[in-house]
Amino acid sequence: MDRFHAYSDVSTDTPSKYISQLCKHFAHKLTVSHDDSKGRIEFPIGLCLLESRPDVLHMEVEAASEEDLTRLQEVVASHLERFAWRSPPQIHWQRSTDKDAGQGA
Repeated sequence: MDRFHAYSDVSTDTPSKYISQLCKHFAHKLTVSHDDSKGRIEFPIGLCLLESRPDVLHMEVEAASEEDLTRLQEVVASHLERFAWRSPPQIHWQRSTDKDAGQGA
C-alpha cells in the first residue's frame, strides 16, 4: 500500500516547547507519545512525527491518500501557527516518497 509523506523544517529557538505544546494539545483526543526531543501523534487520517533539532522543529506527516496528507498538513500547521503566534513560523511542506520517508523523526 502506498503512503504519502511530507516534511517541514521550521526554524525556531524552542523546538522542544512546540513538540510539548502540540502533543499535549492533541493528547486529549488522540494517541500521543513525546519527550523533550521527539513526538508522535496518531490521527485517524495519518501520523505526525516531530523532532527537535538545533534551532529547528522537524515535522513529518504520513497518510494513505493525498487528500488526507493535505488535511494533516493543514491541521498540524494551523495548530503550530496558533501556538507560535508571537513569532509566526514559516512552514513549507515538502512532499517525499516512501523511500525518502523515515529519514528524520
